[in-house]
Amino acid sequence: MPTYVITGGAGFIGCNTGRRVLEAGHRLVVVDNLSRKGARANLTWLQEHGGLLFEEADVRDAAAMERILGPLGDDDVVIHLAGQVAVTTSVANPREDFEINAGGAVNVLEAVRQSGAKPLLINASTNKVYGGMDKAAVLEHSTRYAYRDLPHGVSEDTPLDFHSPYGCSKGAADQYFHDYSRIYGLPTVVLRQSCIYGPRQFGVEDQGWLAWFAIAAVLGRSVTIYGNGKQVRDVLHVDDLTQAFMLAADSKDKVAGGVYNVGGGPEHTMSVWAEFGPILEELVGCSLDVRFGPWRPGDQPVYVSDIRQIERDLGWRPEVTVRAGIERLVRWVRENRSLFE
Repeated sequence: MPTYVITGGAGFIGCNTGRRVLEAGHRLVVVDNLSRKGARANLTWLQEHGGLLFEEADVRDAAAMERILGPLGDDDVVIHLAGQVAVTTSVANPREDFEINAGGAVNVLEAVRQSGAKPLLINASTNKVYGGMDKAAVLEHSTRYAYRDLPHGVSEDTPLDFHSPYGCSKGAADQYFHDYSRIYGLPTVVLRQSCIYGPRQFGVEDQGWLAWFAIAAVLGRSVTIYGNGKQVRDVLHVDDLTQAFMLAADSKDKVAGGVYNVGGGPEHTMSVWAEFGPILEELVGCSLDVRFGPWRPGDQPVYVSDIRQIERDLGWRPEVTVRAGIERLVRWVRENRSLFE
């Protein structure tokens, strides 16, 4: 029976992934420093789903990573989710952002490399590695923007173009994982994620926008839209993401050394307010207090991932529709109001 180690395992994606691992009957080790809002509640929720080993540790602590990851064997799996997740935070404190995202990734890789074992190492990267996509022609429609010449979205062959300290630190981690496969023969795979959403997401204004708006809608709080609200993103429910993790773990030889976009793709897109707003208002049964602010620097009018490569290699495609996913998210927020009040 393989052991799964999830760094950042008490985070939104981490606890949902941990639940999937436990349901599959695997051993689970959760590594988290419990610094993020909701982490302790997520850990308690995850522990209710089965036995696990919890290690309160920070990925910046190289010695701790060596202690935790050193004993792993070739059949085990590391899912590296721990990280600093907000662009605005990276701008305010770029050194800390670098130490967590880039330095933490190297600590994880080095702990495994020095052990001599070769478990599968899955890195949760981001579509931000593609930068602002300034050269992609964009069309404006009544409720959304769209690419003119990219009907399938942005592919993995698109040149990397890191914007913001966050983009640089996550991009560095992305490339370190990819290169440790080429240079040291470690079986790594990089998954470049789009907008992930779902239950147990404690969204804030600068990260986790779907959850942030859903929480505000349920609690009757005002929201601020930066720009005109027509910005489009491909969105992916966390259940579909965890399925991608498990498929990758079951296909080690096929995915080792690979880089994949993992997002909603063209069939699971939504504009951040012109289309999302009316759905939210319908679900909560009232109009929302909305304010508009200036565009944020570097905000893309549209980003959609081309997900055909992971479909070809693993047979993976998103299954949760945008409407169904939003309904699940709003229902979870309603059922857990006490976590936000």
